[in-house]
Amino acid sequence: MIGAIVQARMNSTRLPGKVLMDVEGRPLLYRLIMRLKQCKLLDKIVVATSVEKDDLPIVSFCRENNIPYFTGSKDDVLDRFYQTAKQFNIDVVVRITGDCPLIDPEVTDKVIQYYVDNQETFDYISNGRPPTYPDGLDTEVFSFQTLEKLWKTATKKYHKEHVTALVSEDASFQIGNVENDKDLSHLRWIVDYKEDLEFVREVYRRLYSSGKVFGKNEILQLLEQEPQLQQINGKFVRNDGFAKSLKEEGVDPALHADAFKMGNKKMNF
Repeated sequence: MIGAIVQARMNSTRLPGKVLMDVEGRPLLYRLIMRLKQCKLLDKIVVATSVEKDDLPIVSFCRENNIPYFTGSKDDVLDRFYQTAKQFNIDVVVRITGDCPLIDPEVTDKVIQYYVDNQETFDYISNGRPPTYPDGLDTEVFSFQTLEKLWKTATKKYHKEHVTALVSEDASFQIGNVENDKDLSHLRWIVDYKEDLEFVREVYRRLYSSGKVFGKNEILQLLEQEPQLQQINGKFVRNDGFAKSLKEEGVDPALHADAFKMGNKKMNF
């Protein structure tokens, strides 16, 4: 079974409760999941949240919308992720974070298909090592066996907070990457800050219509017509939360330099 696990919690330090904030009359998480449902290669979509009381609104949301969910560890995200995959018998794991309401089902399918076609060669496939797609279209695909190995061998706090961080550090993992035909990694379509949410709302306001899923190309066309939209949240850098976690544990972020790439530039630390 190929299953997407969507990480979602209410306790975002930068924008608390963001996953249930309104985007064109529906919660952000609803918009994300409805887009994932357009993927042709996904058999199941599961929300992974925590057992904390603060996350009960996510549980209620899932129940009200008949979305499968799992509640697990608050801080050990890797364990929560592993237990979710185990509970739902997911053989091929597709990792999506809950702050990507502009996720493109065609891009996600492309990454899944590349993994399916090359799983004898690669343990892990993504479109973000290094990224060439806009931040917010990130898709990671790997086997349950790879996830279990990560779960068994992770020892550091940031390995458990950032599910696949160890992949880049352990040479035993064979990593593949899906690249866009043009480097668009400088574009920011993810939601970490209120400005990101404002950008997403402006995109939905212009492109969303019931029964139709707009994708990467439509957004790019919109930005070509209205380039000022990129200024709403253009000041933020990619994966700054991950960089903070690394620094807190005394790890040089340059060890994961690809994670912070934007356009043809890499961050200087």
